[in-house]
Amino acid sequence: MTKSESFLNKFMKRTDTWARTLTAPHLSDEGDTAVVHKHDEFEEASAEDLSHFEVETDSEGHHYATRHEG
Repeated sequence: MTKSESFLNKFMKRTDTWARTLTAPHLSDEGDTAVVHKHDEFEEASAEDLSHFEVETDSEGHHYATRHEG
């Protein structure tokens, strides 16, 4: 193995480890933690903003939101 191949292998292994650490939070112990709803002003404002949308599902099962009047 040449010096550049060794560097590339080490670099790829470290990059893979780094990417898995950042993109795999479902593998951590935090997945069992329940979501805490604070019922504060921010949460109430978010609920109000989202109340203007309806979730639609097309014939292929894709979900999307549409704004509804009222």
